[in-house]
Amino acid sequence: MDERLLIEAAQSDPTRFGELYEENFARVYAFIARRVRNRQEAQDLTSQVFERALANIGRFEWRGTPFAAWLYRMAANAIADHYHALSRELHVPRTPDVAGDETERIELRTLLSRSIDKLPAEQRRVVTMRFLEERSIREIAEKLGKSEGAIKQLQWRALQKLRADMNHG
Repeated sequence: MDERLLIEAAQSDPTRFGELYEENFARVYAFIARRVRNRQEAQDLTSQVFERALANIGRFEWRGTPFAAWLYRMAANAIADHYHALSRELHVPRTPDVAGDETERIELRTLLSRSIDKLPAEQRRVVTMRFLEERSIREIAEKLGKSEGAIKQLQWRALQKLRADMNHG
């Protein structure tokens, strides 16, 4: 069945969500498993992603982007929340330092911004369009007059450089 029809079916009848779950479970689990420490954490986070997806399926708007992209965004947020919670458990300050947390976030954003600025122009443009403007690979390819494969390659290279720069910056 067409993914769009599956989504519409699940939106009108949440019991139909199982088909979307079956179709996307393996890829979401693999996405999470590559980024967390152990199998149990990966299973728990995958479960959270699908619980959130089911709870929010009514808000999903079809824009031609694969449903998995929406799930990956939720998975990335779940992973970030997970590591944020872990870091708080490991480094619990004696007194809450809200200003320190905000300063840390500002420093991280500044570092990320500097790292993005160091990227070659095409990679910087793809990252900006993909993650800040939330455009699809197809939209970016059309706008830049390149193939979707070329855009995916530019995005992958940019993310590799950002990851390396952020880890050593």
